[in-house]
Amino acid sequence: MKRISLLLGLVFVLSACGSENRTQSSSADAIEAPRVSGVLSTRQAKQLFGGMDNASRQSPAAYGSYAKGCAAGQVQLPESGPTWQAMRLSRNRNWGLPITVDFLQDLSRVAARQPGWNGLYLGDISQPRGGPMLTGHASHQIGLDADIWMRPADRLNLSRGERENISSISMRRSAGAFTNDNWTQAHHNIIKAAASDPRVARIFVFPGAKVAMCNSETGDRSYLRKIRPWYGHHYHFHVRLACPRGMSGCVDQDPPPRGDGCDDAQQWVNNILNPPPPDPNAPKPRPKRELTLADLPAQCAAVLSSK
Repeated sequence: MKRISLLLGLVFVLSACGSENRTQSSSADAIEAPRVSGVLSTRQAKQLFGGMDNASRQSPAAYGSYAKGCAAGQVQLPESGPTWQAMRLSRNRNWGLPITVDFLQDLSRVAARQPGWNGLYLGDISQPRGGPMLTGHASHQIGLDADIWMRPADRLNLSRGERENISSISMRRSAGAFTNDNWTQAHHNIIKAAASDPRVARIFVFPGAKVAMCNSETGDRSYLRKIRPWYGHHYHFHVRLACPRGMSGCVDQDPPPRGDGCDDAQQWVNNILNPPPPDPNAPKPRPKRELTLADLPAQCAAVLSSK
């Protein structure tokens, strides 16, 4: 930590001396990188942000996009509450912007009203100062993403050790084309409540769950638009909040396509059951380059250097 602190002091001075007007567009990739010279500009951002133990002493703010940014002034979700428990505490990822922590506590109270649920088991939210994570997610960088376990939270007195070793349970069958017997109406109700919240921009879940919700919904279907099929996401569902009003440094995704998205989810299922033949002309995937501090918005240098 001492070495990181010295390096952060260096980058703060360098970024302040070289500051200039920079603009942001609606595209996450269009955010201009800070012109930071010196050793930190080429350090992997995940090493820098993953080494932070606490949030910055700044006003809450998200800078950049969900997969290319950082977060200032975050708050820590308490490890346990009347209707939730944070899991995998050793990761120190139970941090988020205040709006995210408030949302999770609100949703946990909804879950506690479902049969067999006393609340929610909450997975990764964000690192203390956001940014790229040491392992796992590409997103969760600006304190507005959260993973919520599919396992019903029947016990809310799990010890720290139990929270490291207990696992969620899978809801999928046939590689995600269908839900299995673990899926219940309570799962539908909790995800529906999350998607109906105006703070939420998107929810990611495996295709079979989206199709199951489409097929069983008999009332208002407008919330289904926010629920998007994505790979994995059968042990947990991923909630993504929209950028808070007035937070100008935060870059939203484009809105989901119009409609309830059920036809799209069904196509995902069809492709699972009958995979299309590989395209011989498809370009080979390129190795993903690790983000450096210079790739992130300029404000992230100050977020790192804040005491």
